[in-house]
Amino acid sequence: MNAIRSPMAESIARSLLPANVFLASAGVRAGARDPFVDAVLAEDGMAPLERAPRMLDDLEDDYFDLIVTLAPEAHHAALELTRALSVEVEYWPTPDPSIVSGTREQILAAYREVRDRLSARIRGRFGLDASTQ
Repeated sequence: MNAIRSPMAESIARSLLPANVFLASAGVRAGARDPFVDAVLAEDGMAPLERAPRMLDDLEDDYFDLIVTLAPEAHHAALELTRALSVEVEYWPTPDPSIVSGTREQILAAYREVRDRLSARIRGRFGLDASTQ
């Protein structure tokens, strides 16, 4: 679902990459907005996305230079979608923080870990140093 990892990655990328870079997150299935995503993004000074989670079919553009997938099902769907296209598809295995149970702080810690992993991965992939904001 396009509710946690992908929207989080989109928000982080928007905060780090130039405004002229087209970014869009989408999922294999429809999902509901996750308030923990907004909370951990706000901790790093990022605004939540202003749109509802969307599916691959909702994307207005079908041309991409790079598609990054964060879950196995999304990766398989992206490979199928791009079978006849010249598009780079990268798989960044990312845990699903919604499966963590416990206290609010334990759940937030799982979301923070995903946020921090995605931030480091985006910085590394696009050659940004840790001080880039």
